[in-house]
Amino acid sequence: MKVLVVNCGSSSLKYQLFDMTDESVLAKGLVERIGIDGSVLTHQPAGKDKTVINADIKNHSIAIKLVVEALISAEHGVIASMQEISAVGHRVVHGAEKFASSVLITPTVMQALEECIEMAPLHNPPNILGINACAELMPGVPQVSVFDTAFHQTMSKKAYIYGLPYEAYEKHRIRRYGFHGTSHQFVAQSVAELMGKDITELKTITCHLGNGSSIAAVQNGKVVDTSMGFTPLEGLVMGTRCGDVDPAILPFLMKKEGMSVEDIDNYINKKSGVLGISGVSSDFRDIEGAAEDGNERAQLALDIFAYRVRKYIGSYVAAMGGVDAIVFTAGLGENSVSMRASIMEGLEFLGAEICPERNNVRGKAREISVDGSKVKVFIVPTNEELMIARDTKLICGK
Repeated sequence: MKVLVVNCGSSSLKYQLFDMTDESVLAKGLVERIGIDGSVLTHQPAGKDKTVINADIKNHSIAIKLVVEALISAEHGVIASMQEISAVGHRVVHGAEKFASSVLITPTVMQALEECIEMAPLHNPPNILGINACAELMPGVPQVSVFDTAFHQTMSKKAYIYGLPYEAYEKHRIRRYGFHGTSHQFVAQSVAELMGKDITELKTITCHLGNGSSIAAVQNGKVVDTSMGFTPLEGLVMGTRCGDVDPAILPFLMKKEGMSVEDIDNYINKKSGVLGISGVSSDFRDIEGAAEDGNERAQLALDIFAYRVRKYIGSYVAAMGGVDAIVFTAGLGENSVSMRASIMEGLEFLGAEICPERNNVRGKAREISVDGSKVKVFIVPTNEELMIARDTKLICGK
């Protein structure tokens, strides 16, 4: 069974084609600048050179058509015809309370996705465009929707209800939803396999750390809490997002600075986080470089980030009544030796201690805790696309 995984943004489209007999990637690629001058498709067949295709890509339907043409091309294709694609799996950001797992896409599901647009106005519309484009080009091929929010739907009300009048939840479904769910699920399952345990036997804290960051407490295979909330703004300080702040700061700033609603939204989503603190960049690599050169604000940004992650880890240990494994994933979590060390410093009282030699690695799945550590610490590179492909295979039953 071959599964095409599609992740549509407003002007981009990422894809991977999997052979699910061995979960190998046959090809992957990226379409950029959809609907914008200078649009391009970069196609990478497994074991071959990249192919760059410049074209006038006006919409997602044309983008999908070009992707399929690249996949079946005599020169750089990896399948004989599009009939070899058994199913398509789509990343969809928000499923609200409507979806607690991945689902086969039907007209009823599409209607529900439309209703979720107000929850993720920047992300769900292009996700829907991608689904419609595939349906148009590949009629009859089953499609599956895999949600960023679904894995977190096992949280109880005590974890997801905010301290607002209950009517806000009843009328508008204002609650904590959580994001990066596909990554947290993949990593939690992977670390259980590395430990030779069943996921239902473990208490795991998964740390998805990158430009966007979130942490999840996974007990017996189910999420009991997560750091992102109604939107991906809540939780940790991130690349450009402020994370947790006193909400009274927002009207205060709006009055003092004469900001509109749009201004303050831009301020807390795109100008804050480690970018706003450091004044250097939203890229942690740039900030780490500046800190090494003696930039005090850059070092402060790194210290704040590590401190916040450490606090969340501690709170989730309390929420679960213990922890068996702490896992680092995503760009920063997988690759920053110094950040992992900073986060873990001070958590020795939990019985979690990392080995400097084992920690000195980037992007490889491995245990980094010392021998005999009561709490195991791991790096697990995330693979959201493979998780989507697995769910798609499971649902389509081929």
